[in-house]
Amino acid sequence: MTTLLGKRSLVQEAAALRAGTDDPVDAVSRSCDRIDAVDPRLRAFVPEDGRRGRLLAAARRAAAGVRDPAGRPVLHGVPVGIKDIVRVDGLPTRAGSALPPEVLGGLQATVVDRLCAAGALIAGKTVTAEFAVTAPGPTRNPHNPAHTPGGSSSGSAAAVAAGMVPLAIGTQTVGSMIRPAAYCGVVGFKPSYGRIPVDGVIPNAASFDTLGCYATDVAAVALAASVLVDGWRGGHPRHEAGRSAGGRDAAGRGPRPVLGVPAGPYLERADDEALRAFEEQRELLRSAGYAVHEVPVMDDFEQIVEQLFTMNRYEVARAHRDWFARFGDRYRQETTAAIQEGRTIGDAAYEAARVRRNAFRARLAADRAAAGIDLWIAPPATGPAPAGLATTGTSIMCLPWSNAGLPSVSLPAGYAANGLPLGLQLIGGSGADEELLHGAAGIEHVLNGSARNEHVFKGSARIGDALTGNARDEDALTGGVRNEDVPGEGVRNSADRRSEDCRPGPEQVG
Repeated sequence: MTTLLGKRSLVQEAAALRAGTDDPVDAVSRSCDRIDAVDPRLRAFVPEDGRRGRLLAAARRAAAGVRDPAGRPVLHGVPVGIKDIVRVDGLPTRAGSALPPEVLGGLQATVVDRLCAAGALIAGKTVTAEFAVTAPGPTRNPHNPAHTPGGSSSGSAAAVAAGMVPLAIGTQTVGSMIRPAAYCGVVGFKPSYGRIPVDGVIPNAASFDTLGCYATDVAAVALAASVLVDGWRGGHPRHEAGRSAGGRDAAGRGPRPVLGVPAGPYLERADDEALRAFEEQRELLRSAGYAVHEVPVMDDFEQIVEQLFTMNRYEVARAHRDWFARFGDRYRQETTAAIQEGRTIGDAAYEAARVRRNAFRARLAADRAAAGIDLWIAPPATGPAPAGLATTGTSIMCLPWSNAGLPSVSLPAGYAANGLPLGLQLIGGSGADEELLHGAAGIEHVLNGSARNEHVFKGSARIGDALTGNARDEDALTGGVRNEDVPGEGVRNSADRRSEDCRPGPEQVG
């Protein structure tokens, strides 16, 4: 049986393509071959007639365009998956919905412009929950197709985990990137709110919507961030004097960040298996020389959740006001419920929630500074991916950090007893995305070294290829628990830059 898991190193592939030891035609052929082999089962990509022909033509243009390796852009010839709420010239945007794609059309997103300017080739649209809310798409988890890959960026996370592309773009409003990364065993990076422009993205909750990316390691998401994130500061940023534990990080590249554990009712929302794994992760980092401090925070966590939902539902209802008035009968039940709930929230309640959110942000920043914390660490999800496709899981472990607009990253960090991946979530300070990824690289080194020594999590089971054939019971794919996720993703404005090399031909418009 063809395994549904695969791994493609963005850093290695991009370097080979720039050097000319790999060819864009070969790179897109690998993607198309892999999509043809595994996507009929995974359904990570939105179906596209003529995908191979479109991509091969774009690859030939890329190969012929820049003969001198020194002049090739950083992502020359790299195939990239794009979540289907992000507009791409020549490809329809359906947002996982039954609305006419022409209604959802508009100018290409700036994030796609930046990818194209960096030489990337658009492999296609990846599946999203409907309008990136909570109604799941058809994508399955590459580690076990009887389980969800998470949402709403389900297709992008699964496409990277299955080796279809080395890089994919997703979005997060609350937990729509970090949770799928954990469930699928890949690295997911959500920058600080506002550091990647979100124009050209189907709007949902404008106060939270954030673009991000998936890859197989921290170096890869840092490479992508250097192209995508406004004002990216290259290299490895230094920590402020006196803010670190004093030693070098595990990779030997600089001071180790001081790590904070957010003790209290927030952390208690993770299940027992996730908490046991998190305790083992903490001990592993301590043994590697990291300072790890428990910091009591968010004793009013229930009120924080209520505040976010108030803002979120209000904004999703207004984002869909016109579309829902025309096509309300085509919306799925979960999205309809979110919109109808938002309609009941008045302007005064929304403004009060905004005030409370600002106070929460300030308080969390003060708690971090007072404790001398560089990075928060926490479980990225309440546990491993739930069974079935009726739910994408809960975003609760990502909620406070998204509420504060903070950058976060999920690292693969072992396996649950059932063989499904677990992760570790790292959260940085607002605007300190570079410091977050620098710290994440050292922590990744510790986790990977422990995995090689086969002692990352007592009682954990490594997944085998046999798990990729576990979807025999199709009834399991329709069962599930209440989806506690919240609407996610995207604000629109206008895009201004275009690249002919990554724009699909007119025959792909539909």
